[in-house]
Amino acid sequence: MKYIIHVNQHVIRANKKNDANDPVLTVKTYKSNEYAHEVILKDKQGNVIGKVCYRKDNPLSCGARVWLEFNDRNIDIEQVVHTPVHSK
Repeated sequence: MKYIIHVNQHVIRANKKNDANDPVLTVKTYKSNEYAHEVILKDKQGNVIGKVCYRKDNPLSCGARVWLEFNDRNIDIEQVVHTPVHSK
């Protein structure tokens, strides 16, 4: 099954403005939308390999409130750089 993890910027802004703590992450499949503050990523054996975190009251030092964390075991990170497309 294909999973898409969506970060809702509108909810992040609304949480900050209204001092709320609504979930900003949506895990989407063809069957459902599940809402969360944290999404734990596991391999087929059930080992935690990473997570997507939302921390409204405890952002990273750079100010980020949403980020990905991965264990270095069995994970390769490939960086893909997208070049902006200029229209004519």
